[in-house]
Amino acid sequence: MRLLPILALLTAMLASLPAWAGPPLNVASYNLRLNTPDDGPNVWAQRVEAVKALIRYHEFDLFGTQEGQPEQIRDLEALSEFEHVGVGRDDGRDAGEHSSIFYRRARFQRLAHGDFWLSETPDRPSKGWDARCCNRLASWVRLQERRGGQRLLVVSVHFDHEGPIARRESAQLLLRWLAEQRRQHPGDHVIALGDFNSTPDTVQIQAMRGQLRDARLVSLTPPYGPPASFNDFKFGSAPELLIDYIFLSPRIRVLKYAVLTDSNGQRYPSDHFPVLARLQLD
Repeated sequence: MRLLPILALLTAMLASLPAWAGPPLNVASYNLRLNTPDDGPNVWAQRVEAVKALIRYHEFDLFGTQEGQPEQIRDLEALSEFEHVGVGRDDGRDAGEHSSIFYRRARFQRLAHGDFWLSETPDRPSKGWDARCCNRLASWVRLQERRGGQRLLVVSVHFDHEGPIARRESAQLLLRWLAEQRRQHPGDHVIALGDFNSTPDTVQIQAMRGQLRDARLVSLTPPYGPPASFNDFKFGSAPELLIDYIFLSPRIRVLKYAVLTDSNGQRYPSDHFPVLARLQLD
């Protein structure tokens, strides 16, 4: 048996394997619901352990959050396998809701991170356009996989819930920012996720879909779970609004997509279901 030609063939075959041939990546967007006593039996103290259990059971590798207040983000730091980035929307440090991003420390090395506001003055805490009650924030991180070296840019956003102009303009601001990032780092994979407070028929979601791929629409297997993500803590009622999304650049395959309806007894861990996509970086 002539081993040398066989070894040469095997070497050539291994060399031709694509760089992405590694483990899939579980990415999620999860609006945590802020910590408020107005929620009665659904207050954060009654939900936090269920949130942590859900994240671990479904083996999130990377997830963006919305509405997390400082104490909620600190509670999630108990998930010691994760590191996180993000600031408070009210002062750019700790105050107010966060759009933090958590990622597995064993899998990713952080290269850079930052934040910008969804407003006409994105470099400082501010309200934008017709938003009335709240500053709105985007947090981002650039990561590199420790094995394989794949780089990805992840941004977590929370669009305004009252101002239709603010939602439209926030999408345009986000897309301009992403376009500039892709010019500077053309090899990066891009994941933009969050609570867009917008249904699929809106101008802003159509704009996002025009530049990026909606994970739900390109999943290689049929989407799992309901076609909506906002449950309003109404256990047993069919959710009606899809407002949470995961958008992707090309060269990312969506193996599976799900809206996770896990409950703790007859209570949901949040008033939003997390949306989860199992991805393969090409």
